Amino acid sequence: MGLSFRAIRRTQSLHEQTYQALRTAILSGELAAGERLIETQLADMLNVSRTSVREALCELQRENLVTADPHHGLRVATLSIADAADLYDCRIALEQLSVAGASQNATPAQVQQLEAIVLQAESTTYLRSGELTNYQLLYADCQFHRLLAQSSGNPWLVTLLDQVFDKMILVWLRTMEYNPGVLEIRSEHRRIFQAVSEQNAAAAAAAIKEHLIASKARVIKEIQQIEQHQ
Repeated sequence: MGLSFRAIRRTQSLHEQTYQALRTAILSGELAAGERLIETQLADMLNVSRTSVREALCELQRENLVTADPHHGLRVATLSIADAADLYDCRIALEQLSVAGASQNATPAQVQQLEAIVLQAESTTYLRSGELTNYQLLYADCQFHRLLAQSSGNPWLVTLLDQVFDKMILVWLRTMEYNPGVLEIRSEHRRIFQAVSEQNAAAAAAAIKEHLIASKARVIKEIQQIEQHQ
């Protein structure tokens, strides 16, 4: 395990910096799903005390990004097929509200931002062609869905979806390693954007529901194939 992030600086509390550094490493895939988290190693890499690492890991465990193993150690969470299905069901419910609100409340600037994200995705190719890395693809998808939530004008919805997206990232990182195409952020995102930009709430809700159901099927199929070969 070799973390590329630098030893933390002393401008914020050690606990907060340690927590943010480890959280970023998990959500970027730098600390992979299932990887064992050893306090002494992490403390040395970050140049902090084991206490700071322990506190940060406890917080990440409360967020379900870190889990305890049968030997009382800690590992980066590995989400199951059931976890993925449940998370998608939450998204299907919440994001229909998100796009319905965005259809009515998105500002012209937000609509432009959404279109820019869609156009950027349409003008690039997947990792197999060497132009878009898994992390860039994942970032583009999260950026689009989060901006839809922000455009809804409902800050509570943004907060709830952020919690879901964190867990979804672990699912996506696991599957995209084998198949970058598991995230369809071109034609499906285009249909969602088109409905939002036309202020058609019903069409937007239908489009995002169709998108998430299709994405759920792709991801579950990919996890099943991964588990069959393990």
